[in-house]
Amino acid sequence: MAPYRQEHARTRRAFGQNFLTGAQSLRQVVTAADIRPGDLVYEVGAGRGHLTAELARRTRRLVTYEVDPAMAAALPALPGLTVRAEDFLRAVPPAEPFAVVGNIPYGLTSAVVEWCLGAPALTTATLVTQLEYARKRTGDYGRWSRLTIRTWPVHAWELAGRLPRTAFRPVPAVDGGILRLRRRPAPLVPGLADWRRFVDLGFTGVGGSLQATLQRRYGPRRTAAAFRAVRLAPDVPVGRVWPEQWLILYRLLTR
Repeated sequence: MAPYRQEHARTRRAFGQNFLTGAQSLRQVVTAADIRPGDLVYEVGAGRGHLTAELARRTRRLVTYEVDPAMAAALPALPGLTVRAEDFLRAVPPAEPFAVVGNIPYGLTSAVVEWCLGAPALTTATLVTQLEYARKRTGDYGRWSRLTIRTWPVHAWELAGRLPRTAFRPVPAVDGGILRLRRRPAPLVPGLADWRRFVDLGFTGVGGSLQATLQRRYGPRRTAAAFRAVRLAPDVPVGRVWPEQWLILYRLLTR
């Protein structure tokens, strides 16, 4: 194997890159993305172009990023496809509405999600991640992460599907998940900075439960009344509180 190919193979393994090749799974991702013919779509990591080809059938405005120049050069010429042999994470988000779709290296999941959350014109992001990550961020384990709650007023998080590990090459040790982010037409709360401070306070864990944490700032009686209104037990752990319950608590305690 040539030195460049050896380096490329090591890089792919280091980032957990597994190519999605199963036809049914590829259609499942594209269906979840709900791409329309006129949509501008950015693809993260084209690889060998399996997902690229499916996306190109749905839109004539596809921009695909592939950091490996050899793989980028090998992608087929498709109508409406622009290939950029660049690092997606260094891309400047477009000013017009756009969607992101990608089978992303597992090692870059957090960075790609952060990029998507920070893109003002993003409408949706449909990302193939480890199933565990997708379940964790969407409350599928019955627990909610701080990142999900913190961004909930602006972005809805959804587990849009599961992909068997046998649909990837090389076959990874775990199944994949389809994580879908959808930017809301308008934020659910007016003061996003205040909301984030409220959530960060709740996740400090002081006192062992969310009610014990919040009552240190808002007082025992007021906090207890808010928890009764949302039908939450006083000892509920912070991760067990739904995003919708967080929103009501925020409105009751900060109004």
